[in-house]
Amino acid sequence: MTLAVEVAGKSDVGCVRTNNEDNFGYDLRYGIFVVCDGMGGQAAGEVASKLGVDVLLTYFHHAAEAGEYQQVGAPLDGLSRDGLALASAIRLANRTIYETGKQQTSNAGMGSTVVAALVKGNALSIANVGDSRIYLIRQGVIQQLTQDHSLVMEQVRRGYLTLEQAERSEMQNIILKALGSEENVDPDVEDLVVLSGDILLLCSDGLTKYLRDPEILQSVSSAATLDQACNALIQTAKDRGGDDNVTSLLLRVVERPWYKNIFHRWFSTNPSRVSSTLASASLVVAVDPAKRCASGTPYSYPVFGGRKWQKSF
Repeated sequence: MTLAVEVAGKSDVGCVRTNNEDNFGYDLRYGIFVVCDGMGGQAAGEVASKLGVDVLLTYFHHAAEAGEYQQVGAPLDGLSRDGLALASAIRLANRTIYETGKQQTSNAGMGSTVVAALVKGNALSIANVGDSRIYLIRQGVIQQLTQDHSLVMEQVRRGYLTLEQAERSEMQNIILKALGSEENVDPDVEDLVVLSGDILLLCSDGLTKYLRDPEILQSVSSAATLDQACNALIQTAKDRGGDDNVTSLLLRVVERPWYKNIFHRWFSTNPSRVSSTLASASLVVAVDPAKRCASGTPYSYPVFGGRKWQKSF
């Protein structure tokens, strides 16, 4: 038996917005899974998040063809080969978004969060920039694996706010780090181990601002399928206001005979998926059509000395 990944994902525009600036994508052949939450004027946020997803998926596709990972920037200490690759892919996405924003006036000032997971057997590498999150559900317990790069969570970590105060803060949408905000970025990256039965949730903050961790655990644990769990999570966020785009990407680690694992990776009709493509398959739910609309523009917020980004509501 070998470990394999089952996946389902959905992105929803929510109840208030008229366009969806979230994007997600994955490629089962290379074990890469990504969620991005864009920000910027006009359709720039949607452009930034799509660039983030596309660059990461393309990076691992090219690496498979070349037989090696491209190193981007100085290697981060203490990481596995896969962890270093994930950091390089995110740095490349950051550079692409940053340069595109500089070259195209209509996309000036755009940015995006990113959370990404790279699964190879029982090895898991995760990375994040911004306030999108990754959760692990294992044996009935939920754990947030990433730390938000947001103003309120930084204040919580420093002891200035409680979690309850942070949840009510009017500054929840101010993030301290984003793809495209600066020429270079260092993501948070960690190497972990996954077990059979583990579930990973990659999501945008449009979900976590409405559901607390125990509620996420309950929704996922009580659903018969990952598809149903995605729908339940997003519907709950919408029922409670849904003033932001909502994206949920769920992965379940399962044991599967080695020959079936090869079949699912390479002969499935949908080994990869990006959320801007309408499709339905046994491994992924159909995704709502991407919609286009203007949104607010991020601005510099002088807190803790760096450039800060405000996501529009």
